[in-house]
Amino acid sequence: MLRTIRLLAILLVALLGGVWAYAWVTRAPGEGLGEAFAARLGLIFGGQMPVPGAGGVQLPQGLALGGSFSLVNQAGQPVTERDYAGRWMLVYFGYSFCPDVCPTELGTMAAALDALGRAGEAVTPVFITVDPQRDTPAALADYVSRFHPRLQGLTGTPEQIAEVARRYRVYYARAQRPDMTDYLMDHSSFIYLVDPGGRVRSLYRPDLRPEDIAAAVAAQIKVRPD
Repeated sequence: MLRTIRLLAILLVALLGGVWAYAWVTRAPGEGLGEAFAARLGLIFGGQMPVPGAGGVQLPQGLALGGSFSLVNQAGQPVTERDYAGRWMLVYFGYSFCPDVCPTELGTMAAALDALGRAGEAVTPVFITVDPQRDTPAALADYVSRFHPRLQGLTGTPEQIAEVARRYRVYYARAQRPDMTDYLMDHSSFIYLVDPGGRVRSLYRPDLRPEDIAAAVAAQIKVRPD
């Protein structure tokens, strides 16, 4: 009996931790974390649960992520959300010095676009760095070319990166390990599907297969993968 109680307690703590993380990522601008956490609990245990997207996390109705930004692309040209107006985007936040998850997820995103076939041409892949100190436009130009010919690399000042990360609820922080001369960046790892109006329509977790993401994107943009 005691073992069962302990197991249930562990499961409950894991569930609450997951809800807390989800609330942090998906809370609306100006919404307090405690308020967001309570609202997500209500959705799970009492209110209406948002319908999950195919293979992704469907955002609750009325919750807005994304929006305006001012950055610089890999060619050194200033860009804003208006440069992508009218197009769907797949957006990933990371950094070029990332040893594992970033290249994995960018590879997954590129493979998902390829799986979409001609339908994938309607979707612009975008990589936004969380390490503007090292990820200059020239560094990003070399990096994004390794994954997909249409992948856009965006950087900016630390303040510009902080602002776009806030709008997308992206967590990132510099991590300096004692045994390393250089530093890493801790960061959240979602692929964002952004609609032609600049708002996030769905989130895709790191454990999804490219074909799952392709099917989910196709369902959102109302096309069938080739």
